[in-house]
Amino acid sequence: MSDIQGFEEKDYSREFNAGIWKKIIKMARPVYPFMAGTGVLMVMLAAMDAAFPQLLRYAVDVLVPAVMAGGSPGVGTRIVAFVAASIGLATVQGICIFSFIFTAGVIEVRLVHLLRQKAFDQLQELSFSYYDKTPAGWIMSRMTSDAQKLGDTIAWGIVDLVWGTAIMAAVIVCMFVMNWRLALVALAFMPVLLVMTWLFQSRILDAQRKARKAGSLLSGMYNEGLQGARTSKTLVLEEHNRREFEASSGRLKGYAMRAAKLSSLFMPLVILLAAVGAAMALGKGGSMVIVGSLSFGTLIAFVNYSMMLFDPAREVARVLSEFQAAQASAERLVGLIETKPEIVDNPDAVEDGDIRGDVELSHVDFGYAKGDLVFQDFSLKIPAGQTLAIVGETGSGKSSLVNLMCRFYEPSAGEILIDGKDYRTRTRYWLHSKLGYVLQAPLLFSGTVKENIRYGRLTATDSEIEEAARQANAYGFISRLEHGFDTVVGEGGALLSTGQRQLISLARALVANPRIMILDEATSSVDTETEVLIQGAIERLLEGRTSIVIAHRLSTIRNADRIIVMENGSVLEDGNHERLMEAKGRYWRLYTRQFLDEEALALAASDESPR
Repeated sequence: MSDIQGFEEKDYSREFNAGIWKKIIKMARPVYPFMAGTGVLMVMLAAMDAAFPQLLRYAVDVLVPAVMAGGSPGVGTRIVAFVAASIGLATVQGICIFSFIFTAGVIEVRLVHLLRQKAFDQLQELSFSYYDKTPAGWIMSRMTSDAQKLGDTIAWGIVDLVWGTAIMAAVIVCMFVMNWRLALVALAFMPVLLVMTWLFQSRILDAQRKARKAGSLLSGMYNEGLQGARTSKTLVLEEHNRREFEASSGRLKGYAMRAAKLSSLFMPLVILLAAVGAAMALGKGGSMVIVGSLSFGTLIAFVNYSMMLFDPAREVARVLSEFQAAQASAERLVGLIETKPEIVDNPDAVEDGDIRGDVELSHVDFGYAKGDLVFQDFSLKIPAGQTLAIVGETGSGKSSLVNLMCRFYEPSAGEILIDGKDYRTRTRYWLHSKLGYVLQAPLLFSGTVKENIRYGRLTATDSEIEEAARQANAYGFISRLEHGFDTVVGEGGALLSTGQRQLISLARALVANPRIMILDEATSSVDTETEVLIQGAIERLLEGRTSIVIAHRLSTIRNADRIIVMENGSVLEDGNHERLMEAKGRYWRLYTRQFLDEEALALAASDESPR
């Protein structure tokens, strides 16, 4: 799992980044009406919350003295009006609460969907190099936990932020209208609260950012551990993996604990300030009641407002804390969405119709890292319809050559020509729609056999799919499956054998009917009977097409029109099987050694079989 731990994630600004949030809010344009509606509801709710202490003040200063005096004319009517107003406010308040919970839920769900869709769309555009450098677990964290964190923070943050700001404004206005001197006493601790909030938030943000970064790496380890479970058990790496995971999980726990401690310390301090402010207002107001400069009802309203003031202030502070904690998620998700693919179509690129299949690499330079070239001044011509087999030791450049031909990567110098035109003058979609690529380890998608074959050409009919399966020698085993072409293959095709997955991938390539076929050796790791089926399907697949075959078992390419032997990014030998064998060079040595190895294995197997 060292590759996951070695992944270096970009470090972002430690200050609150308004620009990032502007980008997120801009992406949320489709939910603007719901945001506006939620804002209006919260302002209405704040106004009603601020009205209740005024009702209480009226009851204490007006209704209670009237009742205590034995009842004055009209007091009954005023009590009924007071009760009706209280019930009316409570009813409207309940309706507002129901409405804002609904609209905030809509904002959260839709915003999470929008962010995930934008991230997924961007992933479809990114080049192979991005996936080579970025752990799958990191990407999964962006798509799942970060998107959910942002949706939750924005939806419910708007609720609390608008409500908190509106009710604080309403409370402060009411307090100053009732008695500005007492209002100044009650608000004396507000500057202290603001300073304390600013001091705490930078530390909480730093801890939260480190926690999410460690969480991304931990997700990568989860993903790699699940995918490599069989290999880990085979190599007895359980204890090693356990120690690595424990160390990574420990780092995450440490950062999360620091963030939790800071947050747990911050909230009690806010509550303490609220209590002190209310006590000062009560003390000062009580003395004013004694001397007759303040009514008892006004004092009760002031104490209520004092407590009400610090509660929304605490909520606003909490929301700001949540926004700062979520900024790490926003930075990473926006970073993914704004990642520029290394390979993009030229503005004047065209989709140039069908092709013959001539391929030429002309004076090509290429390397995965700067200063480390895999190819230097490399040239190769492949006429249309020719089957070219590429042979070489590991690291000789076989896969890199195919990656360049498929435009998964682009050369740093030179040209790659399709039918005499630089392939960068055409769109990537045009090129990839003319290519077929069968991998050595075929990948099937979750779904049915029919759906996997149809991925080769989404417009293919059922009859075309069945014919492709026949041509790929896959129809026989598919028809014996419990549900035939509607059989579910499992994640990655896990419910099928390696040979069956390979036959389906060949059928998928056949239904696409490409003009250029790229084939990574497809007959390794299968039994002899399946190898015969695959070899027959390959012969039909390659017929009449420009074909490039990466050969691992040299016995399977004897009939290739042309074979090149590669070494260190250069063509060492070039010819057909007979000519290369006669030359008794590198190909002859590779072929002879492999033939002897296979013969020795066959002999050993026959000796061990029961007589």
